[in-house]
Amino acid sequence: MPAMTISLTRELELLVEKKIKSGLYPTAREVIREGLRLLDERDRLYEARLGDLQKEIRKGFASGRATAFKPEALKKKVRSTLTRRRTAG
Repeated sequence: MPAMTISLTRELELLVEKKIKSGLYPTAREVIREGLRLLDERDRLYEARLGDLQKEIRKGFASGRATAFKPEALKKKVRSTLTRRRTAG
């Protein structure tokens, strides 16, 4: 595999040095590799979550036409449920 040369900002260079000094990573190469592995993992998680969200959206569309939200009806139902629970216990 051919070598790749990259340039880092001073801030990122200091971060790499800090990771090496901590003893967690033996070389700058290992710090960069771990960063790239984490970036790849984040991207895969994002794609999976996006796929799940798209699936849920399709389910929602397939479930039929949306009904109007009626906050007063919801409040009445919640109050009724709370009243039943208080009197039951």
